[in-house]
Parts: sequence; C-alpha cells; structure tokens
Amino acid sequence: MNSHKEISIIGVPADFGQSRRGVDMGPSAIRYAGAVERIQALGHIVRDEGDIPVDMDAPREVSGTNLKNLKAVTEGNRKLADQVSETVRDGRFPLVLGGDHSIAIGTLAGLNEHYSNLGVIWYDAHTDLNTAETSPSGNIHGMPLAVAMGLGHGDLTSIGSGPKVKPENIVVIGARSIDPGERELVREKGIRVYTMHEIDRDGMTAIMQDAIRYLEERGVDGVHLSLDLDGLDPLYTPGVGTPVQGGLSYRESHLAMEMLHSTGRITSAEFVEVNPILDERNKTADVAVGLMGSLFGETLI
Repeated sequence: MNSHKEISIIGVPADFGQSRRGVDMGPSAIRYAGAVERIQALGHIVRDEGDIPVDMDAPREVSGTNLKNLKAVTEGNRKLADQVSETVRDGRFPLVLGGDHSIAIGTLAGLNEHYSNLGVIWYDAHTDLNTAETSPSGNIHGMPLAVAMGLGHGDLTSIGSGPKVKPENIVVIGARSIDPGERELVREKGIRVYTMHEIDRDGMTAIMQDAIRYLEERGVDGVHLSLDLDGLDPLYTPGVGTPVQGGLSYRESHLAMEMLHSTGRITSAEFVEVNPILDERNKTADVAVGLMGSLFGETLI
C-alpha cells in the first residue's frame, strides 16, 4: 500500500483570537523553516495553497459579549472551513498552519462535512474549552474545542453545520493549565484529558497507546491532530503567546508524532501558535517542522 499522501498546506495568518500580536506571521515562519521541503523529501506530494485572505488591518473590536474580535474570527474561520472542505473533497490531506488556535474552529467545521464520527487529538498545554461565560480573557483562541462541540456564541458554532466533534471522541494531551469552567466541562462531558501528571507517571509511550486505543474503540472514521506549540515546554518552543512551564519535551513530542504516523489514521493536521516576534532564531518554527517530519514518516534509519 502506498503511504505517500497528497498534502495541501493552508496558511492562516490570523491573530484575532488572542491579544499578543505576531502569531499572524506563524505560517511564514514555518514555511521559512522548510516545511514544504521536509515533507516532500519523504515522498509526499505537497501543494502549498498559500494563505487564507485575512484583513489584518481590520480594527480590533470588542463585541457585545466577552469575546474579542468576534467578527474577524468568524469571517476568517468561514473562509478556512470552505478551503479545508474543498481540500478533503479533492482527496488531499489538509495541513493547516497558524495563526492562533482559534483557527481550529474553521478547520474542524470544514472536516465535519466529510466525517460522521471524527476523532480529535488536541496536543496542547490548554484544553481550550472556555466559552464567553467562563473565559477569564475573552480570547477566542481559548474556546475552539468548546465551539467544535457546539458550545459558545452562535456566530462561531454556526460555521458549518451542527456540532463538529463528540466529547467522547476528543483526546487532550499535555494539559497543564485548565481554567475552572473548563475543568467543570471536562468532568461533565467525560472528555479524555491526559495531563502532565499522567504523562510523567506513565510515560509518553503508554499515554499514546492508550489514546490511540481509546479513539479506535469509538470507531472514528478520521483523526485530526491539532497541535499547539505551547504543548511543548517553552525551553523548546519559546515563540508562543501563552507559554506554560513544565511541558512536553522535544523527544516525547517526536515519539508521539512517530506513534501517530504508525497508526495510519491521521487524516488532517494543524500546527498553531508560532509567534516569530517572541521566538529565538525561528526555533519554534524549526521544532514545528521537525514534528511534521515525524508525523509524516521521517525516521532516523
């Protein structure tokens, strides 16, 4: 069986989902770090679709709710949803480059048109399960997983049709910063969250084996990887907007990607929250590209 994929890279140069400028340059930084060349070297056919048009000069606005830049985030995600859906319809693997994590709203909305039981692996220091009512900041990049479950402002949940993922089909890996409202939602919905406590105690191999088995038991018909670079410890990825100490290591993350590749089940992916302004010599983008290499089959021997 030919394991080579036809991959479409979709950039989303948007930073409206949070308050620190610069993450809009993430797609360019990742490309500069050699994403296309790295994946092509593995035998995959890569087509860079360019960037989703984003009006970065749009005024920063506060809506009538505790949601910052609601209109801009909504408009960008509608465009992304259409692009992702078209990519899947064409039989290509969508690889989305962010931008802040609010872009996952559009990615998952686009995927929802083609999967009836999608699984999601959320590789992140945060669970991103806030709503306007629970968010301490009003930043929508802390809400995309809640939106994907159909919870949140109607402008966001109405992108695409209905809820995009079932709570029981979600796996969060690397969590270590969870707000009170998110914690309550995790318990209420029974969402599978592997915190750094579990990873330290059991090891990444056991955690990934359990996570993969968990999704397989639910009969998912596709698995989307949403990887926030702040899932790793800031020692390895300093160029992120919301760093949290005590995170996943470089080696653990490569192992996780290698194990996901070996399943053959990853059907789409996004890498988000690379902020070159906060970075050190493009170090975070380099790590992102290295992890992509492992996800798409790169090995040492």
